[in-house]
Amino acid sequence: MNKTVVIHQPDFIPYIGFFQRFLNADLFVIQDGVQFSKRGWTHRDKIKTPAGEEWLTLNLQKHPHTTSINHIYLSSNDWRKDHLKKIKENYQKSPFFDEIFPLILSLYDEPTILMAEFNLKAIELLMDLFDVRLPYVLASELSARGKSNKLLIEQLQEVGASQYLSGNGARDYMESDKFIEAGIEVVWQQFAHPVYPQQFGAFVPYLSAVDLLFNCGISASRKILREET
Repeated sequence: MNKTVVIHQPDFIPYIGFFQRFLNADLFVIQDGVQFSKRGWTHRDKIKTPAGEEWLTLNLQKHPHTTSINHIYLSSNDWRKDHLKKIKENYQKSPFFDEIFPLILSLYDEPTILMAEFNLKAIELLMDLFDVRLPYVLASELSARGKSNKLLIEQLQEVGASQYLSGNGARDYMESDKFIEAGIEVVWQQFAHPVYPQQFGAFVPYLSAVDLLFNCGISASRKILREET
C-alpha cells in the first residue's frame, strides 16, 4: 500500500502552495528539529499593502546560531499587537475581512511561547480553513538523526513512506538515487500559483495564505486551492 509523505519545516502562516501538497499526501512530518535559519520562512511571510509586498516577521528571543527550530522562543514584546494592526490596516476593506479577521485574532490570542508552537497552531487553523486536514508527526520525536538527504530518508523509512512528495525548491540538493536505493519514490509537487481577485493593483503571488482568504473567503479559497491539483 502506497503512503505519500510530506516533510517540511513549520513555516510561519505559509503560502497556499504549502497546503496544496497536503491534498496529495497521507502524512506530514514537521521538520522542527533542524537548525533555525534567518533566511528561511519559519519566522516570516509576506502580505500585500498599497505599497506592495511587506513582511510580517515574528519577534524572537536571542539564541545561539545553532539553535533548532523547536527551541526558538518568541519575544515578549508587543509583536502580536503590531502584526494585528498591520493585518487590519491592509485587509479591513477586503471582501471577507469580517469572516477571517476574528480567526486571526483567536490565533494571536493563543498563549504560545515557542515559535514552532505558534506556527503549528497557524498551520492547523489554515488546514481547517482549506479543509485539508492531514495527520502529522513532529520530526523531533522521531529517532532519525542523520543529516541532509540521509535525515529525510531515515525519517521517511521510520514513518513507513513509499513516496516522498517534495517541493521543487529541493531539486538543487536532492539526491534522488539515494531515495530510490532506500525503496522510496520521489514525487515532485505540481503547483501553478492561481491568480485570484486581490487588492491594491497588479496580482502578487506567493504571499501568506491569509491574502487569499481575506480576498476570496473560505468557500472560494478551498475551490481555488483544488483547481491547481
